[in-house]
Amino acid sequence: MLATNRKAHFRFVILETCEAGVILTGSEAKSAKTGNINLSDAYAIFKNDECWLMNCHIAPYTFDASAMRNPGDPTRTRKLLLHKQEIDRISGKMRAKGFTLVPLDVYVSDRSVVKITLALAKGKKGPDRKEDIKKKDIERELARDYKLR
Repeated sequence: MLATNRKAHFRFVILETCEAGVILTGSEAKSAKTGNINLSDAYAIFKNDECWLMNCHIAPYTFDASAMRNPGDPTRTRKLLLHKQEIDRISGKMRAKGFTLVPLDVYVSDRSVVKITLALAKGKKGPDRKEDIKKKDIERELARDYKLR
């Protein structure tokens, strides 16, 4: 696991997940594999039957001289690799019901390929967030009481 989006479970109700490949340049792939990636404000959109990752910050790779000369934009738009059927299914749900496509985590597959887990999610409102906080507090107190006994 290279990076996780910790805020996603707090801000959204996760309904469905899928995995996708990410097209990266060489220095971006090296930097991502060292863990220099941030998903906190990232999201995915569909344009022209293609999926794109927006606002994902990958820091420049510092151990390569050519990468340091041309660092590029760390938050550039990156293309996601999904099957055509997945693109059609997910984009149809997003258009019909107003869902958001949020990245949950980034990892390296068995073949050393950077993959991303995407979630079809619905945004939580203020009262939903407060209920989640109350539930976590109650569970924490119960666990504390049980531990003391």
